[in-house]
Amino acid sequence: MKRMILLTAMAALFVLPGCSQEKAPASPSFDEVLTTRRSIRSYDASKKISEAEVRTLLTAVQEAPSWANQQPTKYYVAISPEKLAAVQDMVGGNKDRIKDAPVLIVSTFERGKSGFFQGNATNEVGDGWGAYDNGLSNCYLILKARAMGFDTLIMGMRDATKLRELFAIPDDETVMAVISLGYRNGDPRQPTHRKLDEVVKFY
Repeated sequence: MKRMILLTAMAALFVLPGCSQEKAPASPSFDEVLTTRRSIRSYDASKKISEAEVRTLLTAVQEAPSWANQQPTKYYVAISPEKLAAVQDMVGGNKDRIKDAPVLIVSTFERGKSGFFQGNATNEVGDGWGAYDNGLSNCYLILKARAMGFDTLIMGMRDATKLRELFAIPDDETVMAVISLGYRNGDPRQPTHRKLDEVVKFY
């Protein structure tokens, strides 16, 4: 009887939380996200990303700050083979670099929101604040993507007119960038950065 109780107790240890043999991978630290993020120009064609994963990513991106919480940034996601092929033809010389990316995201912002009060520009920057907020959202996107194990490339070379037609983007939105999303194919080189004192001044 004592032997049976001992065996039962030992077996129970293996099913307690934290005692399983296989542990979930630890989430990367914020510093790891910053230092491992790269602009990726070659993707692993064998690895796909689901719509559910993209929704998780973009839900996190909604936490990005914006002028008076105007949230001017919009995203148009190409995930079907037809839309992916179409967008690939609209990114200039980056076409071959992102041909194996399973997701392409068009980033836009609504004009006349960020930087405006009662329809008037608050200062000389005007709709530049919309572009600023769009950049903040895109920054959240690429960092959250890296935290999820994905990789990205922000592309400024794009045919805004054709993208507008493809996704029926309203006229009051400015098309900013196309962002590829996928898994890196190989390890990119570490870029060099300017010295801190060249870009920062203390007074």
